[in-house]
Amino acid sequence: MYNTLTAPYVLLPVTDSLFPEPGNYDAFLGTLKQRIRTAQVRAALAVNQELVLLYWQIGREILQRQQEEGWGTKVIEHLAKDLKREFPEIKGFSRTNLLYMRAFAEAYPNESFVHQLGGQIPWRHNCVLLDRVKVPEQRVWYIQQTIQNGWSRAILEMQIESRLYERQGSAVTNFSQTLPKPQSDLAQQLIKDPYNFDFLTLGKEAQERDLERALVERIRDFLLELGAGFSFVGSQYPLEVSGQEYRLDLLFYHLTLRCFVIIDLKMVEFQPEFSGKMNFYVSAVNAILRHPDDQPTIGIILCKSKNKTIAELALQGMTQPIGVSTHKIRQDVPEQLKSILPTVKQLEMELDTAAAELEKQKQGKLETGEPFHTT
Repeated sequence: MYNTLTAPYVLLPVTDSLFPEPGNYDAFLGTLKQRIRTAQVRAALAVNQELVLLYWQIGREILQRQQEEGWGTKVIEHLAKDLKREFPEIKGFSRTNLLYMRAFAEAYPNESFVHQLGGQIPWRHNCVLLDRVKVPEQRVWYIQQTIQNGWSRAILEMQIESRLYERQGSAVTNFSQTLPKPQSDLAQQLIKDPYNFDFLTLGKEAQERDLERALVERIRDFLLELGAGFSFVGSQYPLEVSGQEYRLDLLFYHLTLRCFVIIDLKMVEFQPEFSGKMNFYVSAVNAILRHPDDQPTIGIILCKSKNKTIAELALQGMTQPIGVSTHKIRQDVPEQLKSILPTVKQLEMELDTAAAELEKQKQGKLETGEPFHTT
């Protein structure tokens, strides 16, 4: 097909030699888009690292002057005013932020730290760690986890609040006896104790199926608590062995460990017989679902509570990799308090009534010309 304009301009036919096939063009365009996005990410990281490095250098200079020349803390307030006057378009030179810069330089005296770790996360993440985590080793661990998992500041704060550092890798397992290294070490670090299910609200009479349904309904929160790498396969996952059907509470696949992970939920204290049942489940998944390239399946028994000695003895005779951990669930409001505390609907009605009363008072004041004040 030919397209023409007013003479003497004539558009040549669109041929393969002038324009690529649609499929080739789309692939080419996709490659360019990915390259641009990658460059944008690298540029953003480079800008962030330069900013954090600048803040560290300012903090170091303040520290040195205070130590060598005896400057007091008031100098920081003067610096903040002078810097904001000189650079009004740049945010970040407030007195509070300058104090953070000094604390940052004091906490990490070596510039190499900024290049390797501190500069790899946003400045506000570093401020959160300075405020909330006092042990240097724990700060480094949280920085590494933030880099690895891409945590936002809100998620970082939540993980610190839930004491993730203390919970990571503390479950009772037999991984060192049933898995080769480094898989055993990686799997050990995978499991927490306890798991924090505060995003759920269940009553005292809740059963395993109630917990399972609640976790599936809040699967995004559940996956966040499990940690990076978990991919949800299914709940009440059916397995048929010799004509008999068995169902797994929850089945996951871990993308980093390259293995299936079975979770068995219990609303009671750990009992030794739980490990035998899980041993069978793990063996069955290995026989039926595991691909030749997959690593051995792992089983996690999540109980309301556990006795460490009993759990360790129960796992000693197991041939499959199994971990025993506990879960924490926010309990529903006790019945005796429900009759005292107002419901959400009652609170809404009270607020509507109060708002209507305020509006009525305001209207009356306006009509009489009196000033109206709210407390």
